[in-house]
Amino acid sequence: MLYYTNPIKFFFPVEDHLYRLKKAESLKNVWNITMLLMMGTIVVYGWMATLGIGSNILSAEAASLTPFQYEAAKVWFVLGRMIFAVGFALLVLFGSSLIFYAVTDIPYRKLIIIQQSVLFVMLIERLLWIPLAVFFGLDWFVSPWSFGIITSYMTEATWVIFFFGAISLFQLWIIWFQARCLGYLSSIRKYWIWLSVIGIHILYWAGTAALAFLDRHLVSGWFG
Repeated sequence: MLYYTNPIKFFFPVEDHLYRLKKAESLKNVWNITMLLMMGTIVVYGWMATLGIGSNILSAEAASLTPFQYEAAKVWFVLGRMIFAVGFALLVLFGSSLIFYAVTDIPYRKLIIIQQSVLFVMLIERLLWIPLAVFFGLDWFVSPWSFGIITSYMTEATWVIFFFGAISLFQLWIIWFQARCLGYLSSIRKYWIWLSVIGIHILYWAGTAALAFLDRHLVSGWFG
């Protein structure tokens, strides 16, 4: 069976597409979609940088820079964000797939197809956050769909706020989606799949919180 890759398919009845993916002997369009998603990630993060999201560090240093130095710093900031976008997309598409490949019996390319839908949802989350950051000045960890706002009323511990701010409704949907897909495609027990998926996300959230805690001004725009 030939399966044509399209991450949007998984937003419709999932079982049909998972059945086709499980039975597929040949996968079509995997790398084209991968490159398209990577380009989309670069565009989104480049646009965020152009709008000045996460550029607090530049604003703080503006007074000590000449106009030329300030403009050059903005260019390097945008380029840095675009390079980060490449690393971010590679981690989501290939890094997570490699981890799932190590703990399941699912072919690696089929895992990449699942992660394509995950990256697509993450880009939607970032696009929805952009107007909140531009017009209301909301940081990523206090977006309306994250748990950072609630946590900030319970504690003043910065790292804890960052950690729960990295957990959003989108992230919870991704966990459910990954566990459902892996559970359908793999013969491994469901509880082990859920533990693996949740464990990976906890590591990602902790890493995000740690980076934001170490350098809030530099990282706050990157993990929106």
